Amino acid sequence: MSLTQDQINRYSRHLLLPEVGVEGQEKICNSKVLCIGSGGLGSPTVLYLAAAGVGTLGLIDFDVVDQSNLQRQIAHGESTVGMLKTESAKARIKDINSDVNVVVYNERLTSENALRIFEGWDVIVDGTDNFPTRYLANDACVLLGKPYVYGCILRFEGQVSVFNHAGGPCYRCLYPEPPPPGLVPSCAEGGVLGVLCGIIGCLQTNEALKIVLEKGEPMGGRLLIFDALGTKFREMKLRRDKNCPICGENPTIKELIDYEQFCGILPAAAEDEEADRAMEIEPEAVKAMLDAGRSFRFIDVRGEGERQICRIDAAMMIPLDVIEERNPEKLNGLKKTDEIVIHCKSGVRSLKAAKALKSMGFDNVKSMRGGILEWSEKIDSSIPQY
Repeated sequence: MSLTQDQINRYSRHLLLPEVGVEGQEKICNSKVLCIGSGGLGSPTVLYLAAAGVGTLGLIDFDVVDQSNLQRQIAHGESTVGMLKTESAKARIKDINSDVNVVVYNERLTSENALRIFEGWDVIVDGTDNFPTRYLANDACVLLGKPYVYGCILRFEGQVSVFNHAGGPCYRCLYPEPPPPGLVPSCAEGGVLGVLCGIIGCLQTNEALKIVLEKGEPMGGRLLIFDALGTKFREMKLRRDKNCPICGENPTIKELIDYEQFCGILPAAAEDEEADRAMEIEPEAVKAMLDAGRSFRFIDVRGEGERQICRIDAAMMIPLDVIEERNPEKLNGLKKTDEIVIHCKSGVRSLKAAKALKSMGFDNVKSMRGGILEWSEKIDSSIPQY
């Protein structure tokens, strides 16, 4: 496709670059780039790819825009809260560049659909925040021979690399095994500096454009680590692992696998679900216990930063990581005979804490279902949600 006069006007600053020029811009306009996720990393990525003139942009996401997204997910705004993220991002892309063909996949990426979706795209950019999807995207890219632009963010640190490109390593060469479940918190649990998403997302965009242009030095074989608090970059050299199970000399992975199981995210057995339910208590029941003046220990296992956002005044603080040390001397005088109710943000960490206390011999322990979010919805609407 040759550039039109309108495109020459639009991309004139690109055309002035000898490394891009008319030929390079035509490559960009004829390229097809797929972005997994339209959130923190996906937002700046798709906006700058659209501005650069990428001819076809693919968006994979099944989530809707929430107010808590707006601190970092710049493809969305107040007017699109509640809208599908793919549709919100598509509208913003079209406002930036109406020439871009936007292909939307309003579905979760799975081992059943990944190969079908990835086929036909030139570059895959990963803007997700969970290990099963990263391994799935990597493996699908290796099996299809697609370059995989990786990005990762948490708190104040981000990472960028390019995998499966020009004979370089894949994601499994760097991380052969996922960390144990719960060891690495998500952004929803650990937080993230909003602008960090923009920095890492733009670096991913830069890598995608270099691959499309076939210019510069894409980051295959290198991992870039950025510290936002120190404004420091570090670079690690990566090597292809000859024993890698998917890109090594004798690969054992020939097809996509069950990634939730690989990452230790197993569906709970019926008896486990029943046991978890038996350890839970509804917020209304906890409120009734407080109103009746019942003697019990009410514990908040969130971190101090979260307690500064909102708290239930009756609850004392013992962070989850302290409970998981299983040191009775650090439990603020808890006795094994105490009646204990634990809460967190949504009920996940409190259930983990309840199980940890149970393993220490605390028998009368309950986890408040839904955490402080459900307390805000059902008991006290003056408590802000986050």
